[in-house]
Amino acid sequence: MQALNIVVAGAGMGGLTAALALQKAGHRVHVYERVAELAPVGAAISIWSNGVKILNALGLKEQIEAVSGDMRSMSYQDQQGQTLTRFSLEPLYQQVQQPARPIARALLQELLLEAVGREHITLGVSCEQVAQDAKGIDVTLSTGDTVRADLLVAADGTHSRLRTEVAGFDSEREYRGYVNWNGRVPVSADLADAHEWKQFVGEHKRVSLMPMGNDEFYFFFDVPLPKGTANQRNHYRDELRQHFAGWAEPVQTLIERIDPERVARVEIHDVDPLDKLVKGRLVLLGDAAHSMTPDLGQGGCQAMEDAWVLMNCLEQYAGDVPAALAQYEAQRLERVAGIVLRARKRCDTTHGTDPVKTQEWYDELAQESGVNILAGLRQTIEGSPLQ
Repeated sequence: MQALNIVVAGAGMGGLTAALALQKAGHRVHVYERVAELAPVGAAISIWSNGVKILNALGLKEQIEAVSGDMRSMSYQDQQGQTLTRFSLEPLYQQVQQPARPIARALLQELLLEAVGREHITLGVSCEQVAQDAKGIDVTLSTGDTVRADLLVAADGTHSRLRTEVAGFDSEREYRGYVNWNGRVPVSADLADAHEWKQFVGEHKRVSLMPMGNDEFYFFFDVPLPKGTANQRNHYRDELRQHFAGWAEPVQTLIERIDPERVARVEIHDVDPLDKLVKGRLVLLGDAAHSMTPDLGQGGCQAMEDAWVLMNCLEQYAGDVPAALAQYEAQRLERVAGIVLRARKRCDTTHGTDPVKTQEWYDELAQESGVNILAGLRQTIEGSPLQ
C-alpha cells in the first residue's frame, strides 16, 4: 500500500483517533490544533461498545480498561426518587460482545496523544484555507505557511471552519432547547451504586450519574432554557438548587457536592445532516461531519467509526485517494445522518419539545423492563463497521 502524507485538522477525540488509525495503516500523519493548550470540553465521554471495539483494535484495550468505568446496570427514577425501571446491561454486553467504557475525556485524550506521538501534533496552529489539484491538496496554516498533502482530514469540531468548504454553504448550528451542566464527583453510595448509570427525570429535566472510572461519577443536569441565558459560574449551585427544588435527596446531595470551578455549562446544539462529507481530497470527520446532541451518547463513537472506515477505504483503494474518499462517504453518510436525527428525536422527547410525548415516555419508563431500551442501544451498536 502506498503511504500517504496526511494532514489532520483538529486534535479532539475524532482527529486523534483518525491520526492513530492512519498511522497504524502506515501513513505519515501530522495534526494541527488551533488551541495552544488542550482542554477537553466536558468531564467524561460515554464510549459505547461500537467505539470501544475500535479503540481496542487500535491497541488501547488494556489502557482503556484500566481507567474507565465499570457500568453494569441502568436505572431511571422520577423526581421524587421512585424507581421507574432498573435493569442489567449484561444482556446487551453479551449480545455485542463488548462492555461500554465511560471514561474521563482528559484521560482518553492523553492516551490518544501518547499513542499518536506528541511530535506529530502542533498546537496553536489551525488549517485556514485549501487549494486542490489532481495530485494533492495545499493547506494554508494560520502561521501563513502552506503544507502539501495527499489528504486533509477536517476534524475541527462542531464549529468547523472547513465544513463550509465541503458543504458549499454555511451549515448553521441549531440550539436544541436545553442547557447541560456536567462534571465529576467522587463515587458515593448516597448518590448511586458505583456500577450503575442512574438517571432522574421529570418536568422535562434530567439528572444523570454515570460511573467513569477512578472512583468518580460523571454527572450532568439538563434543563430546558431559552438560548443565551446568563452563564455565571458563581451562580451554578444556586441555579441548580432552583431548577431542582423538591427533587429527590440524591439530587440535592449532588448539587451540594459539585465544585462549580470544575463544572462545564453548555448550550446544546446540533447541525442538520449534510448531503456530502467529501470534496476532492478534503474529508469531514467527527463533529465537523455530524455534530449531534449528546442524547444517544454517540458523538465520540461515531467519530471513531469515521476513523476506522477512512483507514479501511484508503487501504481498499490504495493509491486512489478520490475513490477511497467516495467510498468513505458512501459508507458513512446515511449512518451518521440517521444517528443525528435519532439523537435529536431523543432530545426532544426527553426535554419536553412536545410535553404530551414526554409524559408518554415517563409512563412508558414505569412499564419498561429494559428490553426496549437495550434493543435501541443494540441497534446503534450493531450498525458499526467493526463487529
